[in-house]
Amino acid sequence: MKNTEFKDRFAVITGASSGIGLALCTELLQRGARVLAMSRSVGGLKSLLEIYAEKLHWLEGDVTSRDDLQALARRAAQLGPVDYLVPNAGIAELGDSLDMSAFDRQWAVNGAGALNTLGALRNELARPASVVFVGTFLTRSTFAGLAAYIASKAALVAQARTLAVEFAPLGVRINIVSPGPTATAIWGTLGLSDEQFEQVAEMVGKRLLPGHFLESAAVANVILFQLSQGARGVYGQDWVVDNGYTLN
Repeated sequence: MKNTEFKDRFAVITGASSGIGLALCTELLQRGARVLAMSRSVGGLKSLLEIYAEKLHWLEGDVTSRDDLQALARRAAQLGPVDYLVPNAGIAELGDSLDMSAFDRQWAVNGAGALNTLGALRNELARPASVVFVGTFLTRSTFAGLAAYIASKAALVAQARTLAVEFAPLGVRINIVSPGPTATAIWGTLGLSDEQFEQVAEMVGKRLLPGHFLESAAVANVILFQLSQGARGVYGQDWVVDNGYTLN
């Protein structure tokens, strides 16, 4: 990636207030891009808004709300066209694998929310443009209690691959990056006690080749490459970034 490639380009990122979304916003802003970030709260974007007041625009919103997505599209139209789109918003719940209501809740954000984000912004995309969806390494592995989360991401990946074929003639590349165990706030939403989390972290850590969880920036940098012209020949691919978890 050329250091100047992202200068003055325009990116839209959802789920941008923490974790991978926040790391991606940071990387893009540091490279001179303009970013429209949407999240349910300002979170970690607060300090970035102070530093990059002219480059970063924040919109409060929820990807399960069509009204919020339409507001995102209207704002993008004012700032665009959109060179890069990353529908990153996601949730995870531990629970009964036969509880279909859990799938409905997670699909609403992880699947439908991501796809509806692209749908809302499709007419605002530049030609060319690049879209990266966020999957999960668990589509190649498994984890007890996370069936609904894994299924929602697997369905998203399947649809993203088909969309890659449909959007390619329009000059839009679509790909997927699937993070492995990453040190983000999503772990705190699973309802694990401190003791349970320590046990899970120890178990997972033993399968990671470097012996530790990914940093959000490591995943963000792979997304950044997928967005870039360096990946211009890549279409419909799901890149796993998991510190070697799925090799063991």
